[in-house]
Amino acid sequence: MTGATDTRPAQTITEKLVAALTAAWREIQAQHPEVPDVVLTIGSGTLGRRGGETTLGHFARGRWQMAGDEDGGPELHELFVSGEGLRRGPADVLGTLLHEAAHSLAAVRGISDTSRQGRYHNKRFKALGEELGLEITEHDPNVRGGGTLGWSRTALAPETAGRYAGVLEQLAAAMGAYRRAEVPGAAGGKKSSNLAVAECACPRKIRVARATLELAPITCGACGEDFAAEDDGEPDEE
Repeated sequence: MTGATDTRPAQTITEKLVAALTAAWREIQAQHPEVPDVVLTIGSGTLGRRGGETTLGHFARGRWQMAGDEDGGPELHELFVSGEGLRRGPADVLGTLLHEAAHSLAAVRGISDTSRQGRYHNKRFKALGEELGLEITEHDPNVRGGGTLGWSRTALAPETAGRYAGVLEQLAAAMGAYRRAEVPGAAGGKKSSNLAVAECACPRKIRVARATLELAPITCGACGEDFAAEDDGEPDEE
């Protein structure tokens, strides 16, 4: 139609996210040339998980195959980033990418960095994460579930944030939306009546539906810390 105005955005949310996450991985490769190429996927990190649990990211070796190349060919690795994890902000998302890059280095170098179906992160993973500029700490084994995760708590070191300043800016500009968590029973099925026991730093305890904890943080007015379900630990970066 003559004179019609195209009111569509110049770039969709999907395009911005894919471009920013791809650029971030490319910059990681530029600083650490052993990190391999990946096929980027973005999806649900809560589908099929218990209420309150989220998979933030995952590296899967050789998960993809070139079309028409059924007889072999180069490995195509997968990098999964959860839509729910985007709510945490650019520094934490970059931390997840570097966490998965550490797993990719382990795959390239033939290092066994996890056990227990990939959940327990050992000290070899810790060393790889620190090589990439992460601060890696151990989950408290005295907290329920903490002993199964090992050295997987990930934070971006301050000097690393400085090296990736441009990446963080691009991620911040692209992360204009995040995926809502899957809520058990929301599609018409039977809703779970299982309440979680959540604890703050005081420590005080409350009982609350896991779905409620997942939808938004509940902050203690005394200590200022968020309540966390006792058996959930931290979100998974596999």
